[in-house]
Amino acid sequence: MKKTNDTKKEDLTEHLFRIEYGKIVSVIIKFLGVDNLKIAEDITQETFYKAVKYWQHNGIPPNPKAWLYITAKNECINILKKVKRQHKYNDEFSHLDSRLPQIENLDFSDQVIEDEQLKMMFVCCHSSISKDAQLSLILKILCGFSISEISNAIFTSNETINKRLVRARRKLRENNVSFNLPANIENDIPTIIQAIYLLFNEGYSPSEKDNLIRKELCFEAIRLAETLKNNSKILKKENCYALLSLMYLNASRFDARLNEFNEAIEMKNQDRNLWNKKLISKGIFYLNKGIESEQVSIYHILAVISANHCVAPDFEKTNWEEILNLYDALLNIVDTSLIRLNRSVALSKVKGYQLAIKELEQLKSKSDIAEHHLFHSTIAEFYLEELNFDASAKCLSKAISKAKNKRDITFLTKKLAKIVPN
Repeated sequence: MKKTNDTKKEDLTEHLFRIEYGKIVSVIIKFLGVDNLKIAEDITQETFYKAVKYWQHNGIPPNPKAWLYITAKNECINILKKVKRQHKYNDEFSHLDSRLPQIENLDFSDQVIEDEQLKMMFVCCHSSISKDAQLSLILKILCGFSISEISNAIFTSNETINKRLVRARRKLRENNVSFNLPANIENDIPTIIQAIYLLFNEGYSPSEKDNLIRKELCFEAIRLAETLKNNSKILKKENCYALLSLMYLNASRFDARLNEFNEAIEMKNQDRNLWNKKLISKGIFYLNKGIESEQVSIYHILAVISANHCVAPDFEKTNWEEILNLYDALLNIVDTSLIRLNRSVALSKVKGYQLAIKELEQLKSKSDIAEHHLFHSTIAEFYLEELNFDASAKCLSKAISKAKNKRDITFLTKKLAKIVPN
């Protein structure tokens, strides 16, 4: 089905919002200061509001990014002029009117954006802010996540995220945080890497959109990780290399994940000739760099798991024993119900489907994993391999009832129809 012009405009605006939001905020903060973070966010929001309004009536400009940058600059000027006029009535923002002359030098060149975004990453990780709030702030400002997307990504409520963001902005103001790279730069890397990983995951499997893949988010995550990797002040880069490896390896399979009707294709049915060999090579390159150190993180283990899939000649000939061992090692670092769910696939291949089903049923009694549709669809697949069609159909029906995304419901409904035809 062809998209209408209005839909295309909405898609482009949303795409640019995701990619450009953090860039615009970061560059503006350079001039306004960290204590005016909320104003910088408001200016950026207003910029995109004007883009939607203008583009709907006048069409998309030849260079949308340049249009956004010019509009953001003009919004800054308007805000500062307004502050200057109100200076004698309100001293709260009086310090801003002195920055009006500087705003003419607002520069959105690629190098400036990269430099300022890197600084913004570390501002979001200031020691005055809790770890949970640091992560929320990065996802909001650097990654353009909505409140609900942040809550989905880190499994909490919208209200909690709102409170964290308000407190974080207040802490930055109270502590007069400067817009510079900190002296103890290494301390904040784990939180930044975790946020980049969550951004990639949101693109790899969107929580709120019907898209099966949002490639622009995945490649924006890769760009941010490359920015970290390229900075000479960051000496310990093993986790960054491991995350880059994981993202490149997973991105290599994008073209094989969808069919001509934009429907999902499970890994076991993917045409491996469509896997991107250049991205696999990049992933292996960074994996080798990442394992030069003795440090092992979750990203190292996940990257090796992904590498095993990428080098296997087909699904059945995958080294499932090694993958199972890797998941066991991962559980020693971080033990979550989602990791145990993913591990169950390797377990089923090595020790049989009945044992995998048994372990998942035990997991169900110890956690809330049964609220996730993937739990039921995974067990459904195990029952299907055991030729227990009734049990498989029941689990698929349960998965459909738990799925929140239209794309997942469509995919699961088609699977169910193959087991229980009309």
